[in-house]
Amino acid sequence: MSQYKKFETDAIRTQAERSNHGEHSVPVYLTSSFVFDDAEDMRASFAEEKEKNIYSRFTNPNTSEFVQKICQMENAEDGYAFATGMAAVFGTFAALLNSGDHILSARAVFGSTHALFTKYFPKWNITTTYFDVADLDRFEELITPNTKMIYAESPTNPGLQVLDLEQLGALAKKHNLILVIDNCFATPYLQQPIAFGADLVIHSATKLIDGQGRVLGGVTVGRADLIREIYLFARNTGPSMSPFNAWTLSKSLETLAVRVDRHCDNAEKVVDFLTTHDAVDEVRYPFHPTHPQYEIAKKQMKRGGNVIAFQVKGGLNGGKKFIDAVQLCSRSSNLGDTRTIVTQPALSTHSKLSEEDRLAVDITDGLIRISVGLEHADDIINDVKQALDSVL
Repeated sequence: MSQYKKFETDAIRTQAERSNHGEHSVPVYLTSSFVFDDAEDMRASFAEEKEKNIYSRFTNPNTSEFVQKICQMENAEDGYAFATGMAAVFGTFAALLNSGDHILSARAVFGSTHALFTKYFPKWNITTTYFDVADLDRFEELITPNTKMIYAESPTNPGLQVLDLEQLGALAKKHNLILVIDNCFATPYLQQPIAFGADLVIHSATKLIDGQGRVLGGVTVGRADLIREIYLFARNTGPSMSPFNAWTLSKSLETLAVRVDRHCDNAEKVVDFLTTHDAVDEVRYPFHPTHPQYEIAKKQMKRGGNVIAFQVKGGLNGGKKFIDAVQLCSRSSNLGDTRTIVTQPALSTHSKLSEEDRLAVDITDGLIRISVGLEHADDIINDVKQALDSVL
């Protein structure tokens, strides 16, 4: 439990125990293992009768500090840090699901998560049924005796659909299901799903948590009993976060609130511009009044985030023209960077999906996802404008 009341103070003042050297900034603990005082210390440590670092695949002062911060931000009981966001997703499922179990997932999920559901989990007799984000009233019809888990991203990638977390939380509690929410796009600063009934929250720390496109990382936080199972699975299979990456990400959390506020400021200005350009058919942003789930977003999010999705006229070729014409913006599949990034999901992050599957979650050929960075808003808008002008 945090001793502070404010998000920003927790992010800065939560630190690993200071060593006898009296350092002000926590050092990087680049060590694979830790030493024992004697045979009894070794025995008690492995028996988990005492809290002690044994091996960095299990715990490390840097990963422990990072996890503690995320737990405080999300109001979670415990957590575990993974090497990547997808390692966190897979590790969470693999630790908690058994052969014969059934997952209810929002249809709009990241392409790699879709691959887990459709290609890999069926090999272990784990099945998945997709539900429509916009039609939760029919959700209960999809529950089977084998259903164990509900999974969703909110906002979704890349279509920015927003799920009613409170409604999902109530449904999960009613049917005794584990509710897992990917909170990557919002970050703990803008949204805390546990407050609405989530049992577990997953982040790809590679995105806004790092914020500068430097390192990979993932984290799952939530109920202590579930995290215990996830920890034991990860301890034995090895998808742990490196101490250096944990140190980098923990430092990044110190500026998360400042950065995300500026990201949102810029995104709002870019949205206002996009709604006026003739080459744009539709703009999706959670905090714009035209968003279908605008009221839900306002209820559960502090601000709308830094990601915008918009439809460019001309379909696939129109999108290509836009991507090719940008000069300031980066062409990359990442997001949450200081640098503004544009991508065309139909050609990149969701290209492995069939056209039918893409259209089912509103990923059309001309959809552009823009992760608005921290450059001056005028410069971002000027670049987006000249690129859109080339489409007409």
